[in-house]
Amino acid sequence: MTHPHRLRVPSPAGPPLTGHLPFADAPGVPDPIEVTSRWLTRGGRAWFPVSGEFHYSRYPAGEWEEELLKMKAGGVTAVASYVIWIHHEEIEGRVRFDGDRDLRRFAELCARHGLDFIPRVGPWSHAEVRGGGLPDWVLARGCTPRTDDPLYLAAVRPWFAAIAEQLNGLDRAHGGPIVAIQIENELYDQPGHLLTLKRMAQEAGLSAPLWTSTAWGGVRLPPDELLPLYGGYTEAFWTEADGGWPDTCRKHFFFTHQRDDEGIGSDLRPVRVRGSEPDAFADRFPWATCELGGGMAVSYHRRPYVDPDDIGALGLTKIGCGSVWQGYYMFHGGTNPAGELSTLQESHATGYPNDLPVLTYDFQAPLGEYGQYRRTYHELRLQHLLLADFGHLIAPMESTLPERQPDGQFDRETLRWAVRGDGTSGFLFVNNHQPHEQLPEHPETSFTVEFAAAGGELRLPSAPVTVPSGAYFCWPLRLDVAGLRLEWATAQPVCTVDVDGRTVLVLAATDGIAPELALDAATVATVRTPGGAVTPVGDRLLVTGLRPGTDALVEVDTAGGGRVGLLVLDAATARTAYRGEAWGAERLVLSGDGVVFDRDEVRLHGSGAATSFAVLPAPERAPVVDGVTAEAVADGVFTRYAVPGASPVEVSAPEVTLVRAAGPAPETVTGVLGRASAPADKHFDTVAAEYRVEVPDGLPPGTLLRLRWSGDVGRAYVGETLVADQFCSGRVWDIGLDRLPADAPRAEELRAEGLRAEGLRLQVLPLHAQAQVHLPEQARGARETAAVTHAEWITRRTWSIRAG
Repeated sequence: MTHPHRLRVPSPAGPPLTGHLPFADAPGVPDPIEVTSRWLTRGGRAWFPVSGEFHYSRYPAGEWEEELLKMKAGGVTAVASYVIWIHHEEIEGRVRFDGDRDLRRFAELCARHGLDFIPRVGPWSHAEVRGGGLPDWVLARGCTPRTDDPLYLAAVRPWFAAIAEQLNGLDRAHGGPIVAIQIENELYDQPGHLLTLKRMAQEAGLSAPLWTSTAWGGVRLPPDELLPLYGGYTEAFWTEADGGWPDTCRKHFFFTHQRDDEGIGSDLRPVRVRGSEPDAFADRFPWATCELGGGMAVSYHRRPYVDPDDIGALGLTKIGCGSVWQGYYMFHGGTNPAGELSTLQESHATGYPNDLPVLTYDFQAPLGEYGQYRRTYHELRLQHLLLADFGHLIAPMESTLPERQPDGQFDRETLRWAVRGDGTSGFLFVNNHQPHEQLPEHPETSFTVEFAAAGGELRLPSAPVTVPSGAYFCWPLRLDVAGLRLEWATAQPVCTVDVDGRTVLVLAATDGIAPELALDAATVATVRTPGGAVTPVGDRLLVTGLRPGTDALVEVDTAGGGRVGLLVLDAATARTAYRGEAWGAERLVLSGDGVVFDRDEVRLHGSGAATSFAVLPAPERAPVVDGVTAEAVADGVFTRYAVPGASPVEVSAPEVTLVRAAGPAPETVTGVLGRASAPADKHFDTVAAEYRVEVPDGLPPGTLLRLRWSGDVGRAYVGETLVADQFCSGRVWDIGLDRLPADAPRAEELRAEGLRAEGLRLQVLPLHAQAQVHLPEQARGARETAAVTHAEWITRRTWSIRAG
């Protein structure tokens, strides 16, 4: 039985409100930023930003630049970062902006590489930091924090002045990168205080075209003063251990027009159950986000495991829902700095409902705590390439939901889909993935989309298809490609690239769905395919039978005299695609390794397992890799180059010696809200299993020790210095051998010789059988034993590629 799905895209609702908000860019900037009631503009063109959170004070300053380039290559256009007060002024009056705290240098690096910067200045940040980022000495003043209490404001005022001094001259008026400033965080019931903080920040000298605030939880904001930003997570560490998958997370895998997420931060405020009422700011502000979950932290009592497809499906669904700003928290993981007076993590000891690890803030992010590439990075990059080329079209398009929609959050049978359209063209979004509960495949599926402003309707594809379980994708509808009208494609647009004067639209096939291209015959003079068939059907030409890959290029000469290519990559290859400026031109690079573009140089980051990369269009001369001219071979329409000497570094397996077996698990104690608390330090030296790992000479810089383990809490030491930790959640435990807390006692000495002289000491604490701790399926063995079960060295290499 065929299952048609119908939707009518209405005519545009009229122009959005403009000039109604008191946001203004600096006079005379060449690309002024403005906010309408439905989307943002930059230089007079609809603008679809992609922001990613990266906490500079949780990462070594010497590595910032390369990590920012990784983010840029991943499609991030703006870097957001909390300016965490306690990281800078743990001791009253001693404000530090040195080393890993150098806010100005971080912002300047963003500017150097064309990235916008969004400081989230607090003063309260949360960020799973001790005191939410408020230093202990502020809390000891006897004031009422996060209010207009004069004692509190007296502490905040010099802090804002210190931030402003660091960022002086980096505003838009001086050509700087600061496009937005966030005030406070998750403050839902103090609109007057939010306005006070904004005015204080402005008086201190901070300036940006956009002033923002988080807007979840039924927040009350001072009218029109702060741009509300929303969020949505696939999982939550802050809910109860026995609460199951939160409904507030489940809803993000449906296409809806509800912006608010009442679940975020619900451990720190009352929860107001929302129904179908409209969002408070929808008539005056666009749907912008700052905290779509790029992963999820792990607390002691609740330990989510996030699958990369969870994040990919969440991101694509939000675009289909109507987002005009994709903002991710976190996009890059990090490590808490070592405090001088205490540890700096959120914990029961500081009155918070959750115990977090002392050091790790990896967040299961697309780029990990040590800069590791995760599959999430590649899933999101595919979407960000789409937004880079077509975001200016998508942003003004309204989201329309189909006639038949799921009848509730527990409906797993109804296909979830939506269209962003402008009345004449659009993009069709489908999500058939959610965490924890597999969604069924949808056989015999077709779509009918009526465009009210254009008249008529599209019925696609030409024959029904099966939407596979777990699939999520976007298809173009009536997309103009350099004079060719692509009526539809059953493949997702990735990006365009110019090849010898031909505009090539790159598309990504979806596993299980045969790619079909429908061309408006009136826009076509000639069409050539590398296989398959071109069939006239009414006023369209159907291209079918393509085998996706690097040679699946359909070449079209348009009726207007233009030249267009449609290149359909298979799903796996599409996720190796990077686009950037390389050797004097914009190019598409295919690599199973990480790729960064740095002016006249391209760098590959990998383990050495990949031995080549492919380029389109190829440079005139073969590029030089680490001083050696690369050998070239054809790979479809790409040119593939060998990486000289690319092979994994041969190192022997880690020598891991059990020094002491685990004893009986300690009884679990409870803290705030009756939740399980992390075990006390004393237990690690008495009942934890202890291992010694010999660290040989000659390991390459950046080597990771990757452990598979079970138990409760793992800690790693060099001497008596804690260098890494993790709560067991079924994930591998990576430890960066050349990474020590910058302020740790004896840090330089340990870096130079201590690690190899003293070895790495691992402690693994057993988990009590009755501990009220939520464990994902991936960690189901954690209660049975406390042990390291496998260890390996992960060596990483970087290749420099320059023009030949």
